[in-house]
Amino acid sequence: MTTTVPVPYRVTAATPETADTVSLELEPVERALPAFSPGRFAMVYAFGIGEVPISVSALRGRLVLTVRAVGAVTGALCRLRPGDAVGLRGPYGTGWDLDAAAGSDLLVVAGGLGLAPLRPVVQQALDHPGRFGSLAVLVGARSPGELLYRAELPQWRTAAQVEVTVDQPDPAWRGTVGVVTALLDRIDLSLGRTRALVCGPEVMIRHTARALLARGLPAHRLQVSLERNMRCGTGHCGHCQLGPLLLCLDGPVVGYDRTEPLLAVREL
Repeated sequence: MTTTVPVPYRVTAATPETADTVSLELEPVERALPAFSPGRFAMVYAFGIGEVPISVSALRGRLVLTVRAVGAVTGALCRLRPGDAVGLRGPYGTGWDLDAAAGSDLLVVAGGLGLAPLRPVVQQALDHPGRFGSLAVLVGARSPGELLYRAELPQWRTAAQVEVTVDQPDPAWRGTVGVVTALLDRIDLSLGRTRALVCGPEVMIRHTARALLARGLPAHRLQVSLERNMRCGTGHCGHCQLGPLLLCLDGPVVGYDRTEPLLAVREL
């Protein structure tokens, strides 16, 4: 049963990913929360400051959360060091439907911090190579310095087609420049047997979804993660409402056949 009272966890490792983003490896102080699955999130409490929703970014061994410092709470979380404590409650929300994707080719499309909730999907596909067909991972970042998990990309490339693009290159960048949807032309997937999983800024999700549907991917074979304005995790505050959906309960992972008509409504 999901608890609404924060459970203490201890930081066992704090790994810088970019100048403002840290991955925190956590272990329970006493009792552990129920098991998380890829795509679900925890409410993470920085003691004395507040809490924020953070999707899990790794499930190999200890629980890992990747946090970007964008406010008082996330800034405090990014300053944590091994031995420090945080409060967690959860797991909350819906995860990626990997059971439905079994036997299909997987297309993972991530923009910016949206790679964090998709990283456990990539890890599961690498750990269980017979569960899915081929794997393609398309990653977009604003700049090379904001690209997450750069040290892992060579390992991913041993078993998957990985393409990366940035909006603003630096002098040392030799890769692709442009929006992530331009990478779709580089992959060799049969969309008739593909399941696509997309996470990133909402505008990126809309453009990617439209590009995939235009290429023939059925909307019911596309899942998106929408993490807009989630605040309480329990559906009580209403900040994450998208039409009839409360994304902390009905999402954050939702089939695009449900969200397509909602995202088409201006300012909904």
